[in-house]
Amino acid sequence: MIPKITLKKIAAEFNVSIATVSKALNDSHDISAKTKEKIKKFAVQHHYKPNKVALSLLNKKTKTLGVIIPNIMNSFFTEVFVGIEEKASELGYSLISCISNESYDKEVNTVDLLKSGTIDGFIISIAEETQINKNFTHLFDAINEGVPIVLFDRVTDEIECDKVIVNDFEGARHATDHLIKTGCKKIAVVSIIDNLSVGKLRVEGYKKALTDHDIPIDEKIIVRLSKKEDLETVMKIVLANKTIDGLLCLEESSAMLSLDLIKKMNYSIPDEMSMICFTNGKLPQHVTPTITTISQHGKFIGETATKMLVERLESKIELDFSTKIIKTSLIQRASTMPLI
Repeated sequence: MIPKITLKKIAAEFNVSIATVSKALNDSHDISAKTKEKIKKFAVQHHYKPNKVALSLLNKKTKTLGVIIPNIMNSFFTEVFVGIEEKASELGYSLISCISNESYDKEVNTVDLLKSGTIDGFIISIAEETQINKNFTHLFDAINEGVPIVLFDRVTDEIECDKVIVNDFEGARHATDHLIKTGCKKIAVVSIIDNLSVGKLRVEGYKKALTDHDIPIDEKIIVRLSKKEDLETVMKIVLANKTIDGLLCLEESSAMLSLDLIKKMNYSIPDEMSMICFTNGKLPQHVTPTITTISQHGKFIGETATKMLVERLESKIELDFSTKIIKTSLIQRASTMPLI
């Protein structure tokens, strides 16, 4: 982790008082032009930003972590937040939680606001617009200013930091393999998260399972939708193909809509149509029939991310960045046939 530059460190660099550095950065007439120029240049080169909270606490830690999640309506992120809150409390840290609502601008503004001194480090899952734009300047800036970041679930290889990810590829491969082994011959996919890294990985896992079983890949039954498109209309067309006997939904909301449509079309579940979805939230457990799910263990992800961030904050030595990969689990319910 790059150390956060402070007034004290700048003062030590030039063998002057903290008051002198503060005056120089505030363009005081009490300081010579030559000294002001040197101090300002050094501050810019080392990404110094005024830290009001830190200054008021005499450079002590705030013992507060920032959490930025993209969608509070997604049960997976709710589970992650529960894990973050419980582990942070256990380790003596408070939280400031924010929601980007999948907006790049909101994510940028939130990072800029919090990194100014409110928090010691971030736990963040990247917003959909940020992944589409592939503009991570705000996260690079935070790291360069000495604010550590842990990315979870939605990550990017462009940022060197600690990460916690789900094995989405293997989760989808396992789900598809399960459908095939329980008798499904033609499995469709519905995705409204194709813009996201996790969505792409899940489609690749699905394709790998088909290939492993020598089943041809049919792009026509891989349904990729934007949030503005009408899922019901598209799925009616797809499911009119009566040879489809399996459905893999890549997130929870599309699963709920698809289940309702399948029932309206008078399919018998799971005899005529089997179904699996990501993730293991409350809804798949309480609909009729209950839905077999791929659990991403959101609470454990939150706990792991928090532990990684606190270890970096409290370490006396510089730690290498690491990526923790969380395995998924298949939760068998009534929407699929049991394995023979």
